[in-house]
Amino acid sequence: MVYVPVASPPSSGRVRPFTVPAAELAISAHHGPHDDIDVSYGQLGTYVAEHALAVAGPVRETYLIGPRDTGDAASWRTEIGWPVFRTSAT
Repeated sequence: MVYVPVASPPSSGRVRPFTVPAAELAISAHHGPHDDIDVSYGQLGTYVAEHALAVAGPVRETYLIGPRDTGDAASWRTEIGWPVFRTSAT
């Protein structure tokens, strides 16, 4: 699943609109190319599991700086958001 915000979502072939549900997230920032983003996922997933915070729901990636912004992969910044239980009132 790929998240692309659009004003008027298309529906064609296998492409279908999907509303990403609101969620509390544990966030980790991955710096650099995506070749080793699995390491960042593993570290965040381990933290969430060790603290028994995990809830069902899709993990999110937010590309703060990515290939569309620069060809310099060392400059890429990706936020990984893992759904978790709310731990405090806001």
